[in-house]
Amino acid sequence: MRTKTCHVKVQDPNKECNCTVYLKYTNKLNRGHRVRRAEEHAEELRNKIVDQCERLQLQSAGITKYVAEVLSGKNQRAVSTASAARELVIQRLSLVRNLCESEEQRLLEQVHGEEERAHQSILTQRAHWAEALQKLNTIRSRLVDMLTHLDDHQLIQKEQEIFERTEEAEGILDPQESEKLNFNEKCTWSPLLTQLWATAVLGSLSGTEDVRIDERTVSPFLQLSDDRRTLTFSSKKSKACADGPERFDHWPNALAATSFQTGLHAWMVNVQNSCAYKVGVASGQLPRKGSGSDCRLGHNTFSWVFSRYDQEFRFLHNGQHQPLGLLRSPARLGVLLDLEARELLFYEPTSGTVLYTYHTAFPTPLFPVFAVADQTISIVH
Repeated sequence: MRTKTCHVKVQDPNKECNCTVYLKYTNKLNRGHRVRRAEEHAEELRNKIVDQCERLQLQSAGITKYVAEVLSGKNQRAVSTASAARELVIQRLSLVRNLCESEEQRLLEQVHGEEERAHQSILTQRAHWAEALQKLNTIRSRLVDMLTHLDDHQLIQKEQEIFERTEEAEGILDPQESEKLNFNEKCTWSPLLTQLWATAVLGSLSGTEDVRIDERTVSPFLQLSDDRRTLTFSSKKSKACADGPERFDHWPNALAATSFQTGLHAWMVNVQNSCAYKVGVASGQLPRKGSGSDCRLGHNTFSWVFSRYDQEFRFLHNGQHQPLGLLRSPARLGVLLDLEARELLFYEPTSGTVLYTYHTAFPTPLFPVFAVADQTISIVH
């Protein structure tokens, strides 16, 4: 039998095994890779902190400006508007003080209460944004502290806190415009006051305005009387009218020659012969050319009119129609314009009944405006 010889290679004890060298090299590479990953992660976090700090600084600046400028302006406007509303109430009620002392007291309390409400809302906003600013400053200071004092390893350990503080800062919204910060002038509106005031004013006026039509604005579908107070509708377009920039070329409209900038003004129109007319006021910016809504009375931002079509009575402005439930057709229509009080009032002169009131900050100058699509209407003087 042949004996097998086993050949075993003996490793030199002074030399490392190739496997050991490879493992050490691999471990070293892994450690280097982990270090680079940590450095990259830390750098990413630092960039996020810098971006967040910049956003917080901008947000803080915006809130600071809002508190310093907007809220301060709101407070001043609320006080001045409340003062104007208070004077308006006192002025109107002074005309009929014997009949409405209790109404005066009630409305003054309403104004005072509304002023207090607006003022309190502003104070609440101030407190809210002061707290928000404090939170933002605290968060920003903490993030800056982390950025400047923590090493990479510590920064990574604080990642959750960074996320939470960033999320907390994002939960603080920027200031938004709110009607709650404005004085609500509607608190001075009173049907009783409006009716009594209109009656007293109309009774105290020496007469109505001497309103006449500006012949340059008259539509070719209308005929103007010699005294420039009567408009008559014609279904056929007149060829005698020379076209010009002031003339309405499609809708049967006409503007008065008189315009108003300030003060209290009243005029009356005889409308008993027409079943289709519009009477009101319009800005001088009202377009004149074309068949679009921008030239049609009551269908744009430039005109405010009382409208009749057959047995339908409405107030029209900017395409919004407010139906008016009149029991009978007025033979005459009165218009009362108070630019200081920012009020337009339509009334029935015979009974003194207020048909409709509208409140807004009217642009000036304002012109009496008319439209007729049936028979005639005439300005009464």
